[in-house]
Amino acid sequence: MHAHPDDEASKGAALVRRYVDEGIGATLVCCTGGEVGDIVNPAMDRPEVRADLAAIRREELARSAEIIGFDRVDMLGYRDSGMPEMEANADPTNFWNAPLDEATGRLVRIIRRDRPQVILTYGDDQGGYPHPDHLRTHDISVLAFERAGDSAWYPEAGEVWESSKLYYFMWSLAKVTANHQALLERGLESPFDDEWRARFNQDHRITTKVFVGDWWAARDGALLAHATQIDPTSVFWFGLPADASSTVYPFDECILAASNIATNLPEDDLFAGLR
Repeated sequence: MHAHPDDEASKGAALVRRYVDEGIGATLVCCTGGEVGDIVNPAMDRPEVRADLAAIRREELARSAEIIGFDRVDMLGYRDSGMPEMEANADPTNFWNAPLDEATGRLVRIIRRDRPQVILTYGDDQGGYPHPDHLRTHDISVLAFERAGDSAWYPEAGEVWESSKLYYFMWSLAKVTANHQALLERGLESPFDDEWRARFNQDHRITTKVFVGDWWAARDGALLAHATQIDPTSVFWFGLPADASSTVYPFDECILAASNIATNLPEDDLFAGLR
């Protein structure tokens, strides 16, 4: 579950690629088209790109999803909500303003169709980046996890299915600090200053730490596929050489938010207890 095109590249791309390579199917649900996103890469800030940004972001998403290995991409169909102070945030067609039960029902239909064992989404504490679309992605994911297996909800949405586990994506302070120190050790400027690192305060909640070092190329490739959103010269994303970035902290981390099966914590596998 992701809010905008490019979120699937910056959160969990190597993690998903690992499981795809193990033969596990994966569906990407993108809640909005990212129409309100800025063009971050100066090389792509051209009139023809701005004129058709939504279509270009869909093309970028398709390339990224192919690199990560998703079997399918489902667009939930809502418009990007922008930030609270923006005019776009008042648009009645955006994700933030969509009726909660309706948006949840769209996701339930996908869950019942694909019958996932594991659902990954955004966490309940998003104080570091409270984007309305990220907040709403969390809301409908939690509800859909509960309602997809309940025949009282959305009887028209297909045969009920109870997923086994619900996880929240995490960017840990440990990961950010490791990258910060690695940049400094190489005499490079780090974007992860004290103020930036203070946004990460949930490490104590991490339950699941999965090795993804051998799949790091999927993360870099997926990011670069989003040419409007990702500057290839960005120190934030690409400050370390590729061989270093895959070894400095070669893990993706999650919080196990709900489980319908027994599992022992901490875990090193999202499918612990399922295989």
